[in-house]
Amino acid sequence: MGPPPAGRAPLPGSSSFDVAIVGAGFTGLWTAYYLITADPSLRIAVLEKEYAGFGASGRNGGWCSALLPTSLPALARRYGRSAAVSLQRAMNATVDEVGRVCAAEGIACDFHKGGTVVVARSPAQLARAAEAVTTSASFGFDDLSLLTAEAAAARLGATSVLGGVFTPHCAAIQPAALVRGLAAVVAARGVSIYEATPVTSVRPGAAVTPVGTVRAPVVVRATEGYTSALPGYGRAVAPIYSLMVATPPLPSSTWSSIGLADRETFSDFRHMIIYGQRTADDRLAFGGRGAPYHFGSAVSPSFDQEPAVFLALRRTLGELFPVLGPLPPVSHTWGGPLGVTRDWTASVGLDPASGLAWAGGYVGDGVGTSNLAGRTLAHLILGVDSDLVRMPWVGHRSRQWEPEPLRWLGINAALRATAAADAAESRTGRASRRAHLIERLIGH
Repeated sequence: MGPPPAGRAPLPGSSSFDVAIVGAGFTGLWTAYYLITADPSLRIAVLEKEYAGFGASGRNGGWCSALLPTSLPALARRYGRSAAVSLQRAMNATVDEVGRVCAAEGIACDFHKGGTVVVARSPAQLARAAEAVTTSASFGFDDLSLLTAEAAAARLGATSVLGGVFTPHCAAIQPAALVRGLAAVVAARGVSIYEATPVTSVRPGAAVTPVGTVRAPVVVRATEGYTSALPGYGRAVAPIYSLMVATPPLPSSTWSSIGLADRETFSDFRHMIIYGQRTADDRLAFGGRGAPYHFGSAVSPSFDQEPAVFLALRRTLGELFPVLGPLPPVSHTWGGPLGVTRDWTASVGLDPASGLAWAGGYVGDGVGTSNLAGRTLAHLILGVDSDLVRMPWVGHRSRQWEPEPLRWLGINAALRATAAADAAESRTGRASRRAHLIERLIGH
C-alpha cells in the first residue's frame, strides 16, 4: 500500500461552495470527478478528516467487481425483476467504466480485468455454486459459468476443489494507487480537497468543522464505515472490520502451483467471506471477515490490528495452498471498517428539499459500486434525467440498527454463527440451516 501521501492543506476557515462533499474516499472523489467533468465551473470542496484514501478506499482487497451486497432475488422481491436486472447490468458495465477512466486519466493502479473465480470445496459449497449459476441465468445473465473440478483447479490450485464458478466482471487493482490517483486528477481540475479537516456535523446547506463552516446548496455525505461518528447517524451504518495480509513476492514456481495466471480475484463458497488476488508484483493479498464488531459502532486505528484474525488468515492460506507452508510468511497486515446497513442494501440519493445527498452501505463491495454511486450523485445534483437516477437503489432508506447493547449482541452473535456454520459444513458436507437463517435475517 505504501506510506501515506504528502498532506494537503486543511480548510482555512468558513467558506462557500456549490457542492460540499464529506469524505475523500472513492464515493466522494468519484462524485467530484463526474461533477467537475460535466461542469468545470462548479466550485466543489471535499472535506477529509485524515487524508484522501485513508479509509477503506485505500486499504481493501483490490476487487473492482460488479458485486452488490444484496442478491438479485432479494432486489427483485423489493423492486421488481426488471429493476434488479437494470441495476446488475449497470454494475457489470461499471467495471469497464473504472478501467476507462484509469486509462484516460493516466491513473496507474495495476487495473487488470481477469475476472473472479469462486471455488467450491465441499458438497454444500458445490450445491451453492450450481444454485448461483441457475439463479443468475434465471435473470438473463449467462456470463456466470459453472466450472468442473478440473476447470476450477486450473484457475485456482487450492486444495479439495470440487468445482466453482467464474465471472468476467471483476478487475484486480491496487486500491491505494487508484484513490490517490483519482484525488490528484480532481485536484488538478480545480476541486478543493481539504485534508486534516474533520466534519463534526452536516445539516442542510452546511458542513460544520472545528475551523469553520462550509456552506453549499448541496452537501454530500460520503463517509461509509465512519458514518456513525456524525451526530444523528449513530445507528445508520454499522462499521464491520475486514482484515488482510499479503505475502512477500512469490516465485514463478509457487505461482505455477497456485494458478491465477490471469490475475483472477478469488474466493470460495464458505459463509464467512474470504477474498484474494495476485498483485501485479506477484504477492498474494488475502483477506476475510471475522473481526469483532465494537460496542457503540466504535472505530479506532487499533481495531485494524487483530493478531488472532491475522493468524487465522495465514492458517487459511496455508490450508488453501500447501505450497506456502502451514503458516505462510506475510510482509504486510492491515484492515479497516466497512459500512453495513441494517438491510445490507447500498443506496444513493439526494433530498431536494434539504440539499443533503448520500451514498454508501456497500458492505465491502465498494470499489466498483462507489463509481456507479458517484455517477448517479452527479446526475442527481446536476438534474440530469438518465437511466442512472431511475435505478432502484436511488432514494432507498435502510431502517436504523438496533440500539446498544442489542446491536453489539446481534452482530457478534451472527459472526460467531457464521463461523460455526462453516465448521459444521466442513465436518458434515451438508448445508447449514443456521447459515440459511442468517441469510433470511439480512434479507438475502
